[in-house]
Amino acid sequence: MAHGEHLHPATVAVTFGRPPRVQGGPVNPPLVLSSTYVSQGVPGPELLYTRSGTETWAPFEEALGRLEGAVHPAVVFGSGMAAVAAALSLVPDGGVLVVPRHAYQVSLGYADDLAKKHGVEVRRVDIADTDQVVAALEPAGSSRRPAAKRGDSWGEGGADVALLESPTNPMLEVADLPALLAAARERGVRTVVDNTFATPLGQNPLALGADVVLHSVTKYLAGHSDVVLGACVTNDPSLDAELRAYRTLHGSIAGPFEVWLALRGLRTLHLRVERAQANAAVLATRLAEHPAVAEVRHPSLPSDPGHARAARQMRGFGAIIGMRPVGGTAAADAVVAALRLWVPATSLGGVESSLERRRRFTTESPTVPEDLLRMSVGVEDVEDLWADLDQALRSVR
Repeated sequence: MAHGEHLHPATVAVTFGRPPRVQGGPVNPPLVLSSTYVSQGVPGPELLYTRSGTETWAPFEEALGRLEGAVHPAVVFGSGMAAVAAALSLVPDGGVLVVPRHAYQVSLGYADDLAKKHGVEVRRVDIADTDQVVAALEPAGSSRRPAAKRGDSWGEGGADVALLESPTNPMLEVADLPALLAAARERGVRTVVDNTFATPLGQNPLALGADVVLHSVTKYLAGHSDVVLGACVTNDPSLDAELRAYRTLHGSIAGPFEVWLALRGLRTLHLRVERAQANAAVLATRLAEHPAVAEVRHPSLPSDPGHARAARQMRGFGAIIGMRPVGGTAAADAVVAALRLWVPATSLGGVESSLERRRRFTTESPTVPEDLLRMSVGVEDVEDLWADLDQALRSVR
């Protein structure tokens, strides 16, 4: 489609990854369940074995690549963590990796594993503190890395890769992505941006200079809590080849049926995200005024520390809310137990509204408050969602 680059994201999500228009042909790409393809002679670019590629991946990869504004199709993986592992394989042994102090806990665990097994130095930073992040990119002795920025706890070298997450999971801090990506590029630091929370509808980090964008497709992209997948997207042809080779060599492949389902979910991404974001903004405003709530985090709130930055660089504020009830950890657990419509669950981004107390996981960052409830707002009627929240909060006062 020659005019595809001029289409709005909602149209891209519906349009791309379709079969050719031929009389009597299907509107949707077919699901092909085959591990092996007919091949004679020397293997060429054609399909050979599903670990290397399948026609069922291609439509989803095309559509997601277009949504992120990439020149290459996305690279789909068997899980979000497989995508994280592929992206962080760009860190050399003994290299330096900069990560947010608050991010998806398993991503941070993987960074620690790289430190243990491959001698990688992991520098944790407050992603909302631009000066601190830039300082972490610098080698020792640089005038831009003063000791006051905790330089004494970092090694001598400059960073090799920076993993950025914005908004962060679960604290909802908003990074100044344009400034951080420009600073990293100036210093020759490769950047990986986890765009799971914002989705391609909320921001496109490749356009801001990111080297790789990754997604947990499990969440908003698939959107129905029925598949586990991940994906990476890049504009760099050498990185694209490297990520595809990693997938094949490490066997980090996705099942065709799961990818077919994810493409089906992607078709309604814009509808789901628009509704969920609108619901979240209403709920965040009401929660901020509720007598049983001690703190609310959502970038839509003018009082939120990330509001101005999110309003400047994002298209929408997302559908994740952080909430701390009055009464601490016991009250947080009691609220979860008292809810009837909201689903107590650890994932997010589905059509259903869910929540959990994040520090029930011992691997969660120790600076995440014990009583923080991470709320994933779904597409139900907002008044029903509010009625359930209100009764649960009032029941534990």
